[in-house]
This record gives sequence, C-alpha cells and structure tokens, in this order.
Amino acid sequence: MRLFLTLSTFFIMLLCQGQNKQLLYNVNSLPQTLMSNPGAQINFDGHFGIPLISHINIAAGSSGINLHDIFDDSNPNVNQRVTNAINRLSSKDYFTAQEQLEVLSLGWRLNKYDYFSAGIYQEMDLFAYFPKDPAVLVSQGNANYINVPFDFSHVSFTGEVLTVYHLGLNRIINNQLTVGARLKMYSGIFNVESVNNTGTFLTRNTPDGPNYYRHFAENIDVRVNTSGFTTLRDANQTVQEASRDLLSKSFFGGNIGAGLDLGATYKIQDNLIITGSIQDLGLMFQRDEVENYTYKGTYQTDGIEPLFPEIGPDGTALPYWDEFEDEVDANLVDETLNESYVTWRPFKLNASLQFRFGKNFPPCDYRIRTKIIYQNKVGIHLFGIKRPGALKYALSTYYDTMVIPKLRIKVAYTLDDFSYTNVGLLISTRIKKFNFYLAADNLFGYFNLAKSQYQSVQLGFQFIINK
Repeated sequence: MRLFLTLSTFFIMLLCQGQNKQLLYNVNSLPQTLMSNPGAQINFDGHFGIPLISHINIAAGSSGINLHDIFDDSNPNVNQRVTNAINRLSSKDYFTAQEQLEVLSLGWRLNKYDYFSAGIYQEMDLFAYFPKDPAVLVSQGNANYINVPFDFSHVSFTGEVLTVYHLGLNRIINNQLTVGARLKMYSGIFNVESVNNTGTFLTRNTPDGPNYYRHFAENIDVRVNTSGFTTLRDANQTVQEASRDLLSKSFFGGNIGAGLDLGATYKIQDNLIITGSIQDLGLMFQRDEVENYTYKGTYQTDGIEPLFPEIGPDGTALPYWDEFEDEVDANLVDETLNESYVTWRPFKLNASLQFRFGKNFPPCDYRIRTKIIYQNKVGIHLFGIKRPGALKYALSTYYDTMVIPKLRIKVAYTLDDFSYTNVGLLISTRIKKFNFYLAADNLFGYFNLAKSQYQSVQLGFQFIINK
C-alpha cells in the first residue's frame, strides 16, 4: 500500500507541465506574443486563428526527479529506487502542470495606432511542492525518525481547469512607446487547493511511560478546498449528461472570476528595446459544487497499551481498539464542509532587453523615409510566476533571425529550476497569409526523455494579414 501511494504521487507529478513561453515572447510577427505582452510591438494588421489549433501548448517538467530515477533497471529493487528518490527530494522541490488550447483567436487593426484582439482558450494549471515529510512517513514509517518531527506544512498544492474569455487593446502612444491591456473573464470548471497547512507529528522516547514511545500530533490543521467535482461522483449520470454539465461550466457556470493583463514596450534607441508585462492579475470566486475537507486538532497517545486485552464485567474482552479510535476521532476532527472560497490566479511577470541589428529596407524604398526592418535580434528575458509561498523564475537569452523573408528562427537558452541545458528552438513560416509555427524546449532532452526533467512543445496554425 505504501509503495502504491508513493508511486501514484510520482506518476501524477512527473506528468506535470511548465508555463514559461520564452520562445513566443517578443516574436512580433506572431499574434501569440500579445498573450504574454499585450503591449508588444507587432508588425501585422489582422489575424484569425484556425479554431482549436491556433495555439496548442504541451510541456512536462519537475525540479528534482525524472522517470529514470524510478524505472532504472540497474537497480532491480523498486522499493529502494523509490526510497532513494524520496531522499533526494526536498520540500522545496516542486512540480508544475499547464496545458493550454486556444479555442478561438482573432484580431484586427482599428486605425494607425490601435490593434484590437479577442479570443477564448482553455487552460489547466497545477502546482505541487513535494510533500517531503508526509512522503517519508507514508513510505518509510517513523521507526528511524524518533524525536524527528514530520511537518504537514509540506503539503501545499493548487490546481484548476478553466475557460478564459478575453478582449485586448494594443496602442501605439508614440514612436518610442507602445502599451496594451487585456481584460479576462474566467469560467471555472474544476479547482482544488490546499495551502497554508500546519501541524507536526512526532514520536518520542518515553521509557518511564506506559509504553516505550509516545506519539504527538500537535496543532494539526489541514484543509483541502475543491469545486466542480461533485457531479463527477454521480454514478447515475450518463455520458451525455456529464458532457452537458462540463460544457455549462465552460460558459460561465457557478465559478467565475476576472483578471487583467498589462504590458508595454519602450524603444530606448531604434535598435534597443525594453519590454515588460504582467499576466493574470485576477481572482476566482469558487461557490458552485464546493466541498472542503478539513482535519484538525491536537492529540497525544501511547498507542494501544495491553498486549492481551482485559476481560470486562460481562466476560468479554474490552474494546480497546474501538475506544482508541473514538478517542482519536474526538481529538483529531475530520469534517466535510460546503464553504465558498476565493482563489487568486497565479500571476506571471515578463521583462526583456533586446538589441536589434542587420538593417533591411523594402525593395525600391531606400530613397524615402520608411520603417527600418532588422533581420537579427538578441536579448535576455526574465520570467516569473507566483506560486504558494514564493515567485519562481526563469532567465533566457535568445537569438532571433529572419533566414529568408518567410522563414523565422529563434534559438533560446533558458536557466531555470528544471534544467541547466535547456536549449529551445522556434520555427515560424508563412505561405501568403497562412502561418505555421512550431516551438520546442530542451532539445537535448529528446535524446533520452526518461532522463529529462523538462520538455515543452508549442504549435499553431493561423492566417495573418498585412495590408
């Protein structure tokens, strides 16, 4: 049972995903750059994404472990492999999950200065710190950890599946400054969170007591909030009914919220640009199909004391186990509630500095004043995302070039918690108005996926209009 629980935890976490889209950031020929910076400088006049495939993002990552650590055949003892993996991880190691599917995306230039965009996308976002102490307690027990407390604050995770409806405006203020904003409305499908948990479990030597060991559960306060899951447990619900319920949640069901993206681009010199943005500055009101599971209290025990139960007045053995269970339940209370709660979206930060070189002028326009096109761009990009307890960062350097007028390539090296060898590649090509792009992170990881701690693939199909 311990092995099953531990392996289940690893399988769930190793299928997780990351959120940094550094390969699409600052790519001014793609509409997707407006999703990470609504104030980006763009060079097109309209776009229309092919529904459901204009942007697909799939990635996978973990900060401290990979599949090879669990399934390495050089060590035939699976229990030892799991134990070694748990011992390597700390409570600061974490796992993230994010999937994004663009349902609808379109935009057009209103005038010389303003570009309007709108769309719908579905997103899944999960995050979990590795629960170090509870994992050790479940997999190894407390025999080797006498007088060592197990901290339940290590249990910390969030997760949600939602649909996002958005409207954005990109405005050119002057030759140097472009700003933008995007209003978002969230329709929650599923949500789960467990943060700010407290409490410890400790076993101490007590040779003078009734037993040699005494167990202390102190200030336990663990809470798991969920919304949107109750109808899934209805065994009498048909597939058609479940599909209708899922669809209704996608179109502003009971759990709704609002958010805002802000961004700007400033041209220090014609070939030197800084950018910055904040995404998903918003919150969700979880009030439909809500269930909260709480476990709290303080309790001390020497365990079940008699090896041979005493006989009661009626000639039967005293129910020590039942009495012990009732005593635990009276002190460590397990409750299921239906209380609404509020969740904050994990906001994201972007900042970059870009240098452009390799001037190019349109044919036959070299004698008149026209917009300069730069063939090559190099830069640095800082990404951050708010997670329970801290901001998580990634730093990228990149080289972006137009190989030929219709083919663009961007190469990026990213330093983050997942890998020190993350080299990514973006290829974007256009045939008349039709555009296709493909981006992949951590290219070296594809040589051995089992040993990779991070992978990411993004692709899309759309029509881009230039007047």
